[in-house]
Amino acid sequence: MRDTLTVILAGGRGSRLEPLTRDRAKPAVPFGGLYRIIDFVLSNCLNSGIRQLLLLTQYKAQSLDRHVHLAWRNYFCRELGEFIDVVPPQQRIDDNWYQGTADAVYQNIYAIEREQPEHVVILAGDHIYKMNYKTMVDFHRATDADITIGALRVGRDEARQFGVMQVDADGRLNGFQEKPDQPTATPEDPDVCLASMGIYVFKARFLYERLCDDATRPDSRHDFGKDIIPDAIKDSRVFAFPFLDENRKDPLQSDSAADAYWRDVGTIDAYYEASMDLTGVDPQLNLYDQAWPMRSHQPMLPPPKFVFGSEGHSTRVGEALDSIVCQGAIVSGGRVARSIIGAGCRINSYANVEDSILFDDVNVGRHCKLRRVIIDKGVDVPAGTQIGYDVDSDRARGFTITESGIVVIARGEAIRSEALV
Repeated sequence: MRDTLTVILAGGRGSRLEPLTRDRAKPAVPFGGLYRIIDFVLSNCLNSGIRQLLLLTQYKAQSLDRHVHLAWRNYFCRELGEFIDVVPPQQRIDDNWYQGTADAVYQNIYAIEREQPEHVVILAGDHIYKMNYKTMVDFHRATDADITIGALRVGRDEARQFGVMQVDADGRLNGFQEKPDQPTATPEDPDVCLASMGIYVFKARFLYERLCDDATRPDSRHDFGKDIIPDAIKDSRVFAFPFLDENRKDPLQSDSAADAYWRDVGTIDAYYEASMDLTGVDPQLNLYDQAWPMRSHQPMLPPPKFVFGSEGHSTRVGEALDSIVCQGAIVSGGRVARSIIGAGCRINSYANVEDSILFDDVNVGRHCKLRRVIIDKGVDVPAGTQIGYDVDSDRARGFTITESGIVVIARGEAIRSEALV
């Protein structure tokens, strides 16, 4: 993999995840208590033997930049030609922000050429999955492909959100539709489509030529799915590589497409559902698999603590059931159920937290009741506050509420106390 450079597109605004993306880019949003969304693609890179990475940022990148510096710098030795460089928009071509995915790479073409790679892997930094990119690069070499695209089998209704590919018996593309209203199904199953994962391997020289050509076209949207891929199918070798999931819940788990774990947590509801699955007895995403470890920043905090269980008081017991509780958290006489509690949180006496996600350093006061709530970092929930039980009351207080009824409390948001009767 030393002749392979990886470019990660991590500049997504993530507007559908607001207010969680009010102060951070989508790849920097916490997930699973300990992790950020970006940690999954970076862990895949490290586990795949990829050691040369450019991380292209754009919107609200400070939190992401800080996290990468804390969590990932020490895994790469620049003296050995290894690096992970966070690259903000340079505006080297003109004064515009990135116009599309292809334009983002084109505006950093000098940084790519400087490393003289034979192949370039292009990844999105805002999806959650496990994948060995080396296997895909090996396939790319073996087929002598100009472009290889990661392919995921999805239902026909879901396929409207993706680029949809049509391939021949050898896996070579002969058709591509970007987010079509009527997706073309696979020949073997009329209910399934072959969707692009937004994962690409390019021959480096081919990539340079196509990006430079695309940049000169005034009618182009400068996007891989909308412009580069459909144009390349006409005269180049473009292949689909079937997604091989490295997520294993047990050694006997099937490799079938139905078992493949890939999530785009692009909305609050999708983010909440993927997060809550982690608290189950047998979650779909295995974070405890030492064969494919997920890495992140480990804060220097003491272990979580649960107190007041020895007083014999039936209503003042510190406990957490079916939950994830991170370092430094203290459940002090409160009760937590089916929730994710971030680092440094405190759940005070007689509080009840159910089906909720608390980011780091949230303080839940005495007698609080929280249900189906996402609370961003550092929020103080005053004693006696009740959230998630009365939609009209929550909406009147200015909280964000999703279609499914998830209440989101933004970072820095002041919460008015409402004492329980």
